[in-house]
Amino acid sequence: MDKLAEYNRERWNALVEAGILYSRPKLEMDEATARQMIDEEGLLGDVAGKRVLLLAGGGGQQSAAFGFLGAQVTVLDLSDGQLEKDRLVAAHYGYDLDIQQGDMRDLSRFRDASFDIVWQPYAINYVPDVRPVFAEAARVLRGRGWYTVTWHNPFTQTVDDTQWHPEHGYPLKWPYVDGEIDPAIFGTANWTVETESGEQVEVEGPRMFRHTMRTFLNSLVDNGFHIRRFSEHRTWDENPEPGTWEHYKSVSPPYLTVWTVKE
Repeated sequence: MDKLAEYNRERWNALVEAGILYSRPKLEMDEATARQMIDEEGLLGDVAGKRVLLLAGGGGQQSAAFGFLGAQVTVLDLSDGQLEKDRLVAAHYGYDLDIQQGDMRDLSRFRDASFDIVWQPYAINYVPDVRPVFAEAARVLRGRGWYTVTWHNPFTQTVDDTQWHPEHGYPLKWPYVDGEIDPAIFGTANWTVETESGEQVEVEGPRMFRHTMRTFLNSLVDNGFHIRRFSEHRTWDENPEPGTWEHYKSVSPPYLTVWTVKE
């Protein structure tokens, strides 16, 4: 691991210790909830027996869903704490799980065409360049295999979500460019984590990067991926209170997912 990976590993271990939502293992899965978690678009079909790589996907959530549905799951993640959650769910449900600690940019431990599905939850914004990740995903994925990847809507990363105005909305504040999100400017140095007991704690966050639409989509295409579906993660609240995070999500969806097939 390089210095960036080591830093983000430490930060994610601290977030796990604080009890961040994304590190709470799913221990009450049924078939419906498992399918909703990993295949909300209904594209993957029966995953039983499929070889699945959860890329930077620790935390005991997606691995629980794929494992519950009978897939052969490998999880790769930087964070020791996140991977412990995956061990917990595997023991809970009684399925085998291949756990690997490492950097999403280097999958050299895996053979070419060794997976049927590469499924990557929100994680790629913790590396500065999507291209090595996409190249590695393409290499380890078999032909006609699925690659599903979520990233931060780069347009929302130009908007100040703390400055709601009833007449002017949320202001555009920062340049729309690829690059690191400066915590001193964006106020992202500390994450507010709500513990399972409901307490709010401040934890120093990982380093994050913006990937513009042009860079992200063209890099997928350049690596032989055909986009089959696109989804936006908006709020479920019908009338969110202006100025809240749920309201902001209704104005500018923060997370985007693309479902692709390797040619």
